[in-house]
Formats: sequence, C-alpha cells, structure tokens
Amino acid sequence: MSKLFRESFIYKDSQCTLISDSPTGIETAKKSIMHNRQLLENYIALNQKFAWTLSPLLVTDGPLVVKLMAQAAIAANVGPMAAVAGVLADIAVCDMIAAGCKVAVVEDGGEISATSNVPIDVAVAAGDEPMSKQFGFRLTNFPIGVATSSGRFSHAISFGDAEAVTVFCKTAGLADAAATAIGNIVKGSDVNLAIQKGINTAKAIKGVEGTLILYKGCFGTWGKIPQIIKIDSQI
Repeated sequence: MSKLFRESFIYKDSQCTLISDSPTGIETAKKSIMHNRQLLENYIALNQKFAWTLSPLLVTDGPLVVKLMAQAAIAANVGPMAAVAGVLADIAVCDMIAAGCKVAVVEDGGEISATSNVPIDVAVAAGDEPMSKQFGFRLTNFPIGVATSSGRFSHAISFGDAEAVTVFCKTAGLADAAATAIGNIVKGSDVNLAIQKGINTAKAIKGVEGTLILYKGCFGTWGKIPQIIKIDSQI
C-alpha cells in the first residue's frame, strides 16, 4: 500500500483531519475548505436566515456549498446549517479527486467524506460517554459519507438525547443533515421505542443507506452498516 499523508487542520469552525495519498491532496483540501467557508460566510451576510433557521430553505442561487447544504436540509427536513460540515467535506474530497488523488478523506468535526482505493478505519466519538472511541467502522465501499450526531456532547443543536446517531450515505452532507434529524427524535424513557422512532426516521429520508443509534447504552441498527471494529487506539 502506498504511503498515506495525514494532517490536522483548523480553519474557523472547521476542525478537520485530512488524509490523502499525496501532499498535493492535503493542500487542495485546505484551500477548498477555506474557499468554500468564505463563500458561505459571504452568502450568509446577505441571507442571514440561512444561518439560524431550523427549517429547510429553498435556494435557487448562490455558491455550490450553499445549494448542497440546502438540498441536504430539504431531504432531511432540518435547517441548512445542519449540513455545513458534511458539505464542506464533500466538496473538498471532490476537489482532491479532481487533483488526481486516489485516497481522499476529509473529517470535519466528526463528519466524514471519503473516496479511497484502500480500506479506511474511523472511530465513533461521543464525548465522555463510555463507548466513545471504543468502536468504529472499516470503510471499504466508496464514495461514502459518515456523520454522527449526539444530544449529549455535540456543540450543534439537537432536540434528542442519544449518545450517538451515526448515519451512512453516499455524501457526508446528507449524512450530516440526516444524523441531526434522527438525533432529534431519539429521546424518552422507553429506550426501544426511542431507537425505533430514530430508525423509522432514517428509513424515511431518501438517500440514507444505514444508521446506528446508541441510546442509554443500547444499540439499534438499520440498513447497510460497514464492518464494526474495536478501536484499540485513537484513529
């Protein structure tokens, strides 16, 4: 297997891990994230509702980052900012592939977009919960988007109480928005019912391929889930 290059990168609210088979890919991802976040900020300066609404918005103009966020939000019935990290990761991966990368992985705040010709292992982070970074997934089918929402530790708005809701889609933008929508539903004293409601929500979102829900120490899964692996050290 060829050498993989990995780098941590922080730009404003984007806290990223970048993986590529070339240093050029890493630099391409950085430029993509900075450029598209600036385009998003410019758009929000003129369209402030985009930044705070918790409902979908129809967007007919604006940069690609805005349009993709709006599309994901409409599919999941959430506000467009629920998809920001995932969409930034998706665009960066597309830019890396256009630059000739065979391995292009961008993790932005726990949301992952990946295309690769080798397996990629990722951990599930759930703050200080006992299972946090104790298990993860071996990604082998690409392209893939993986997103995790939590009602217990995330800085993002959630109306639920799940330790973790992980969603798998073809794109990280949709996975990001869908994880928020599913996470909003998972709450209440009846654990089995809460998990089932989350699964039903996942099934109703077109493009969601699978989900894993961790709630009050219990797991529920639906759909196509990558191989679950034990994490022995931080990925």
